[in-house]
Amino acid sequence: MLVPFAHLGGGTFAPLQLAPAALAGVLYALRARTLALRERPVPTARQISWYAGLVVIVATLASPLAHVSDELFLAHMAEHLLIADIGALLLVLGLTGPVLQPILRIRAFDRLRILTHPLVAFPLWAVDFYAWHAPFLYQAAVRHSAIHALEHAMFITCGALMWMPLFGPLPKPTWFGNFARLLYIIAVRLTGAILANVLVWSGGDLYPLYAKGERYWGVSAQADQSVAGAIMMIEGSILTICLFGWLFMRAASEGEQRQELLDLAAARGVELTDRRAARAVSAGRGDELRRRIESGTLAAPTRPPSG
Repeated sequence: MLVPFAHLGGGTFAPLQLAPAALAGVLYALRARTLALRERPVPTARQISWYAGLVVIVATLASPLAHVSDELFLAHMAEHLLIADIGALLLVLGLTGPVLQPILRIRAFDRLRILTHPLVAFPLWAVDFYAWHAPFLYQAAVRHSAIHALEHAMFITCGALMWMPLFGPLPKPTWFGNFARLLYIIAVRLTGAILANVLVWSGGDLYPLYAKGERYWGVSAQADQSVAGAIMMIEGSILTICLFGWLFMRAASEGEQRQELLDLAAARGVELTDRRAARAVSAGRGDELRRRIESGTLAAPTRPPSG
């Protein structure tokens, strides 16, 4: 029983996969320093989140898990969930509008913000997710380091885009409120659960490339796939519970902030509808609306001409 664990050895070195993470860390540090000098510092929690995401990604890709991922499908699945779900989520939590500002000034990149729209980000993530789990592409990634690097880059990129509508700093559609966010979370998790169930209950060997590694570790192909699917289900369930908790707390906080704005407007004799207050709070502009009420600069909502 000690032989397989001794076989784990040390970490792995994959320059094609680690170089982008190093570059992202350097660019973020430079931008954070620039903003600090301009007295617009990136919040510490945001910076910790960004660097934690990079650590998760680098540690996963350079750890013994990366070595075993070439031998067992379940290890490869764990690797992908760490970098594409957890790592990508932490990176998105580390972003702010000022951090992204230099990129968005470039017209070509500014147009790419459409990729963070929920009706674009979700299907893009889903197509990428299923395409790379097709046996041909998945096994090609295991065989060729360049394809493997591309696979991981696309998992992280599309994973980050998938998280952007929920946690990203870019403006959201007005209709993407808490109920729409709830449906979005459910759609994402159902998409993952479908593949997880296919892996758990599939009777065939979908990824024969792992046969040699499965023999070495004494694991059958079906058990390898079933455990991989179970790992996906467990990780997805934990994330979903956490996201539901976040959404519940967000809804409660928004309700409290909306009522405070309405009470303040009433006390100052300013006309403010519940819908307008809710829209401002949902868009993250509650503090701005509060300042306008306090300064007396809040303009009345425009009404269409009668007749």
